[in-house]
Amino acid sequence: MRIIDCHTHIFPAEVAADRARFASSDPWFAELYADPRARLATAEDLIAAMDAAGIEHAITFGFGWRDPGIIRLANDAVIAAVRAYPTRLTGFAVVQPAGDGLTAAREAERCAEAGLRGVGELMPHGQGYRLSDVAILAPLAAVCAARDLIVLTHSSEPVGHMYPGKGDVSVVDLVAFLTAFPELRVIAAHWGGGLPFYCHMPEVAAVAERCWYDTAASPYLYAPSIFTSVAAAVGWEKILWASDFAVVRYPRMLRYTRAANLDGAALALVMGENAAALLRM
Repeated sequence: MRIIDCHTHIFPAEVAADRARFASSDPWFAELYADPRARLATAEDLIAAMDAAGIEHAITFGFGWRDPGIIRLANDAVIAAVRAYPTRLTGFAVVQPAGDGLTAAREAERCAEAGLRGVGELMPHGQGYRLSDVAILAPLAAVCAARDLIVLTHSSEPVGHMYPGKGDVSVVDLVAFLTAFPELRVIAAHWGGGLPFYCHMPEVAAVAERCWYDTAASPYLYAPSIFTSVAAAVGWEKILWASDFAVVRYPRMLRYTRAANLDGAALALVMGENAAALLRM
């Protein structure tokens, strides 16, 4: 059974070597990574972990920095990683839409020219905008539509415990984004912050027709029964297996997935077939 991880983060060597300097300039990065025990993985770290766990392929991207200059640095590292491991990695571009949105659109265009196939992870809560700021996001959405780029966005469950990185990308914001840009293929990270449950409402299901849901960081969020609950709402075909590496390591994520006791057909869809279809592999 093929396994494709739809949500991993890698960092440039410069960031790993001087974590404190980057943390001092970006509060959102500091919240997640100022602690030296928080792992900053390189492309080589990711590939080694994939090899050890039997992961065939991964979508990888950087971090949603506030500074467009650091974003370019992060994207260049992803571009280099995809070129070094073309059969193992698909790269997405991080962008900074805050402001007029044009800088993000230009960076997405640059990265698409270099071979990246999506945009994400959008991190509105850390970058100073909201996913419902559709006027700001319109230039980026236009590039993504023209280039057929997948958009992956952070999303947050509005209740429950707090943890570093939770943010406040609400279901309301996500639905506003999907409504404004129905032509886009969207991956809503972390189970869409609960959006699948609202898809029992026909009007929400229609808006979310081109939205998929990844399982990133699930061991921090939900009991393994989340798999069958979401499938009941949106179907097995909309669930994408994802770890949030290196926040969650593969042994833990695989144990968590096994605890869901999925049957063979459902497991094959979630672990790789859905992602392969979305990526047109």
